Amino acid sequence: MLQIEIDSGSGFCFGVTTAIKKAEEELAEGTALYCLGDIVHNGMECERLREMGLVTINHDDLMRLHDVKVLLRAHGEPPETYALARQNNIEIIDATCPVVLQLQRRIKRQYDAAPEAQIVIFGKNGHAEVLGLVGQTHSHAIVIEKFDDVKRLDFTRDIYLYSQTTKSLDEFHRIIDYIQSHISPSAVFRSFDTICRQVANRMPNISQFATRHDLILFVCGRKSSNGKVLFNECLRVNPNSHLIEGPDEIDSAWLDHVRTVGICGATSTPKWLMEKCRDAIACRERF
Repeated sequence: MLQIEIDSGSGFCFGVTTAIKKAEEELAEGTALYCLGDIVHNGMECERLREMGLVTINHDDLMRLHDVKVLLRAHGEPPETYALARQNNIEIIDATCPVVLQLQRRIKRQYDAAPEAQIVIFGKNGHAEVLGLVGQTHSHAIVIEKFDDVKRLDFTRDIYLYSQTTKSLDEFHRIIDYIQSHISPSAVFRSFDTICRQVANRMPNISQFATRHDLILFVCGRKSSNGKVLFNECLRVNPNSHLIEGPDEIDSAWLDHVRTVGICGATSTPKWLMEKCRDAIACRERF
């Protein structure tokens, strides 16, 4: 008998849960609601909300809209977005994650206090959250995506290091160690661990979960940065791990000769989607 377990620690983080709840509340009132970018990096959840009436737009669309309601997702936005909304009489439904909002404020305060210093953000270039963070510095912040990028910094100048909330804690500490060993004695270096613990703690938890099963199905939208990090950890400890976006991508051949299946996902993966994957496997087992 095949055993299937859904990881209790997987699923939406607090910020995503709050954003989706705000969208559902607005839509329930019958109001037209726009969302700036995908509300979550999961196509099936975005489709569910689209069917409820949520309209996803980009920044070019925002420039043409007037007198409407626009939801800002958990990733946050730069100051220019708020200024445009005021100019176009757009009502903002702000669902920026509190952790991201606090980080934006910290970076803005630091930039205002020392605009000549290097504000460095460990994050993914072009990611919505990172764009919002860089926007706090009038686009002067330096983004480093991986450890090797740290070598581009000017170690004779002051460095203030922050991180996108969903990045790897281990790699962040490697970057800190490198800067500390190369910074000029005349320069100031400060690092701020701004990685969300709700996300960071998922790494060891999902690692333990992946070792307990013969097969791991990691359910995640392929655009999710957090999902890529967590899936790679599953793959590291259990080579029989597969990333899928939904039940239609499950290959029956994967189920041959396995006794236990573990289903897990990213902070952008809804519980209902993991449950659909479980039910699809259970249905195949019956037939």
